[in-house]
Amino acid sequence: MNGSTRISRRRLLAGTSAVVGGAAAGGLLSGCNANSSGTSSGGGSGGTVTLTVMYANNELTKEHIADFEAKNPGIKINFLENDATRLNAMLASGTPPDFVRGAAVGSANNNARGLATDLTPYLEKSQLLKKDDLLAVNDNFRWDGSKIGQGAYYGIVKDWSQDATLWYNAQLFDQAKVPHLSETEPIGYDDLLAIGKKLTVKQGGKTKVYGLGVEWAWSLYSPIATMILQQGEKVYSDDLTQTDFSTAAARRAVAWYVDFAQAGVGPTSLDPLPDGADLSTFMAKRMAISQDGYWYGGNFVKETALQPAIRMAPAPIMGDQRVSPTYAGMGAWIPAKSKHKDEAWKLMEYFMAGPPAVERASSGWGLPALKSLLPKLPQELPYQKQAFTTAQNELQYTTPLPASPYVTGDAWNLALDKHLQRAIKKQATVDEACKAITEEINKVLKQGKEQIG
Repeated sequence: MNGSTRISRRRLLAGTSAVVGGAAAGGLLSGCNANSSGTSSGGGSGGTVTLTVMYANNELTKEHIADFEAKNPGIKINFLENDATRLNAMLASGTPPDFVRGAAVGSANNNARGLATDLTPYLEKSQLLKKDDLLAVNDNFRWDGSKIGQGAYYGIVKDWSQDATLWYNAQLFDQAKVPHLSETEPIGYDDLLAIGKKLTVKQGGKTKVYGLGVEWAWSLYSPIATMILQQGEKVYSDDLTQTDFSTAAARRAVAWYVDFAQAGVGPTSLDPLPDGADLSTFMAKRMAISQDGYWYGGNFVKETALQPAIRMAPAPIMGDQRVSPTYAGMGAWIPAKSKHKDEAWKLMEYFMAGPPAVERASSGWGLPALKSLLPKLPQELPYQKQAFTTAQNELQYTTPLPASPYVTGDAWNLALDKHLQRAIKKQATVDEACKAITEEINKVLKQGKEQIG
C-alpha cells in the first residue's frame, strides 16, 4: 500500500468510531459498488453462500477475495466499498453486511446497541485465531456490558500502531545542537515542547522548519485522553455518562495544546498544512518531529537519502504513568443480524491470521494484532530495525483509550478544537475552555444515553 493511500485512510480514523452512531461521516468515504445488492443471502447451485462484505478495497483486495474463494469453494463474496451512510441504512433495515470494517477504538457504541456478534465462542474453538495470541490492542474491541477492555470480544484488529509515538529527523536535531531522543525512555510533554521550540526555524516571518507536529487535523480527543490517563485520572464517570474537564489533569492537557499553538512550533487548525498531514513536510526535512505511529515508517522504505536520519521514539508522557495506545486499531466485526456468521468467521480467520495478515505485517505499514506475527515485521534497513525495537518495547504500555458508547470521536474533536481555538486566540482562559468542553460533551453524552437507553 502506498503512502498516500495510507494517509487518506489514517485521516479518517477519528470519524470511523462514529459510523454506526449515525454521524455524517458517509460523505468522507468512498461510494459503494454500484453492482452490489446490499443484501446477504445464500444462493447459487450447490448451496453456495454469498457473504456481503463492506471493507476498503485497498485493504481487502480483489486478489485476497479470489484467494479466499478458491480456498472456500462454498463461499462467494459480494463486496461493498466502505460507506458509512449505506452501512447505517443497512443496519437500520435489519439487513446488514456479514463482515464490516471498523475501528476497535469507539466500538463501544456498536456493543451497547447490540449490533455486533460476540466472537468469543469462535475464538475459543479456532485453530487460527486464538485468544492467547491476541495482542492487548484487541481489548479495545471488548465489552462487558458496561465498559470496554474486558468481557467478550466483538471484533478483531487488522493492524494498528502506537499512535502517540514520535518520529524525528536526527539531522535536524544535530543542526540545532539538540540531543537525540531516547529509544526506550519517554520524554515529558513539557520537555518535548521546549525541544520543539529549539528545533523551529523562522525566516522572513514564515516557518522554515516546524519543530513538532502533532497531527492536529486527525485527532484531539485521543492524545488528550492519553495525557489524562498518564496522570492517573479518568476521562469519564464510572457509568460513562459524564466527563469533567475541570480536573487538574484535563486542564494541564488542554493548556499544553494551547501553549503548543501559541508557540508556533507546529501546524494547528488555525495554521494548518495545505494537505492536512505532517508527512510531506516531514519528508521535505521541514519538520523535525512528527507524532505518528509505527505505520509511518512504511513511508521511508524507498527514501534512501532520508533513511539515515529517521528515528522512532517512545510516546511522550504527561504524569508518571506510561500509556502508549492506538487511536483506532482498524479491524472487522460481524453484525449480530448477519445470516452467515460461520462463513463470516472463516473470512475473519483468513483476513486476520492468513496470507493477508502475513502480507500486512511484512510490509511494515502497521503492527499486527497477533503476537505470532510480530517477527514478520521488516528489520532489513537500519531505521526499520530501530523502529522495531522501540515498538516492541512500547507494547507493554498498550492501554485501551477511554470510550463511552454515548459520544463519538467526531463530537469530541469538534468540541475540543472549537474551545482550544478560543483559548489560543485568548478569547477564553484555559479554565473557561475546559468548562465549555465539559458542558458541551455532557450534553452529547446525555443525548446519546437517551437514544441508546
